[in-house]
Amino acid sequence: MSATLKKSTSNGSEKSETTEEQQAKISEIRKLIGPLPEKLAIYCSDAAIARYLRARNWNVKKATKMLKETLKWRAEYKPEEIRWEEIAHEAETGKIYRANYADKHGRTVLVMRPSCQNTKSTKGQIRYLVYCMENAILNFPPDKEQMVWLIDFNGYNMSHTSMKVTRETAHVLQDHYPERLGVAILYNPPKFFEPFWKVVKPFLEPKTQKKVKFVYSDDPSSRKIMEDLFDMEKLESAFGGNDDSGFNISHYAERMREDDKRMPGFWTRGNPPSAAPPQQIPTLPVDLNSINLNSDSNAFDNGKVDGSPNHISDSETLSPNGSLLVNEGNDNGTREIH
Repeated sequence: MSATLKKSTSNGSEKSETTEEQQAKISEIRKLIGPLPEKLAIYCSDAAIARYLRARNWNVKKATKMLKETLKWRAEYKPEEIRWEEIAHEAETGKIYRANYADKHGRTVLVMRPSCQNTKSTKGQIRYLVYCMENAILNFPPDKEQMVWLIDFNGYNMSHTSMKVTRETAHVLQDHYPERLGVAILYNPPKFFEPFWKVVKPFLEPKTQKKVKFVYSDDPSSRKIMEDLFDMEKLESAFGGNDDSGFNISHYAERMREDDKRMPGFWTRGNPPSAAPPQQIPTLPVDLNSINLNSDSNAFDNGKVDGSPNHISDSETLSPNGSLLVNEGNDNGTREIH
């Protein structure tokens, strides 16, 4: 059994599962999904299925529905085929980029600066967000499956937030990248953010509450949070660190082009780590009709993530463009809180 499953201990309101029960549910999901073309089967490692189960509180049918939707999305959207030249214009201001350092736990770091928004295209912004998520995952160490978001609110105001982009961002992250967020640092957020967070917080699972941290540069205790998570010599000066090199689009473009060369070989047999693909049909092309979202549709409960109206998951809470989000009682609907 993979180390990932052994690490997936329960806490808070999450249902307690033994590793044997976890593996049994993973196997059950494989049967429910059925045979897949090889190009889709490689996304169904034990670790991946376990993430979808955790996101749906180990409810097999809800997790299966969620995973099927992601498989259809990946087949249509082809996120692994996005390349730097397609989205380079979105990156020019450094609104989202992968840092050249990890946190002390070895997790990949995505830096986000909502005030640096430089385009109006929802399609282009989401395309770039997906590229950044895929690139972050590409650079995960073998034993990691979550990332860190460093969200810099310097210069932020409400004009930088689009409801349409926020909703689409929430949809993509919560539905197709579950359990990928390890911690989100909100650095110098507007003062009105924290009161709203206090309203939202009681509705979140304890494990999710711990993932969101408010940090203020003028608060000494905040430096302790950053020192605990990062090597201050490598951390950017914008976040209180000692590295003042800043974002350089030319240097970043070189890194991304090199990463693009690695991407085709990443999603192959054996990647990501702990991959254990389900039954495959190697010779078949990707057939969207083979993923029947309506199968056993009556058995899927459209209620909350954990079957309770009292808790929502991490990906339904925070948007990288600077908005707090609250789930409104279904798998996709969100309400934006400014």
